[in-house]
Amino acid sequence: MSATAPARDLRVLPVGDRALLVELPGGREAEALHAELLRRRAAGLLPPVWEIVPAARTVLLDGVDHPRALARELAGWVIPDLDPPTERSVEIPVRYDGPDLPDVAALWDVSVEAAVRIHASARFRVAFCGFAPGFGYLTGLPQRYAVPRRATPRTTVPAGSLALAGAYSGVYPRSSPGGWQLIGSTDAVLWDPAREPAALLSPGTRVRFVPEAR
Repeated sequence: MSATAPARDLRVLPVGDRALLVELPGGREAEALHAELLRRRAAGLLPPVWEIVPAARTVLLDGVDHPRALARELAGWVIPDLDPPTERSVEIPVRYDGPDLPDVAALWDVSVEAAVRIHASARFRVAFCGFAPGFGYLTGLPQRYAVPRRATPRTTVPAGSLALAGAYSGVYPRSSPGGWQLIGSTDAVLWDPAREPAALLSPGTRVRFVPEAR
């Protein structure tokens, strides 16, 4: 979406009595709409909305008093493109010691050492959060490095596991089942309720993974 085009490419669907799901063509458009919703809410230009939740190609607006009216309003919006990156940056030290790293290297048709260099040299951005508190879906790897999920998910993935699935990278904030390809591990704390903010990563955060000795 450009700064001068209306939001004609979005599709607004009702969800229950008080929510709307906005579908968009891609991730960048979803990020742009999310940023514009937050800007308008902060400026008092958005009707009351309890929660705004971005995802890969959608934005959920929950707790809307008059969803039909807001859906009509959204259709006429002009949504600016994303501003140049000014977001906060985080460096995460990581050991590239994951059990699936050799398989990922094989999928990429490179050596394990080259796979580490490819991943560590990428500049990631948190597109959206979900799955578990503190889990960010990171974009930044070229599409040619997208990898499938494991055919058989693990019943337990350790907290701090660096993983890949599709075009996304992510770090498991806690131990849980999972089907992503595990390529590394970190001691960074992704979610700490005693910290402000509790989540290390939030939408828009720039992330760089810094290799440690294996």
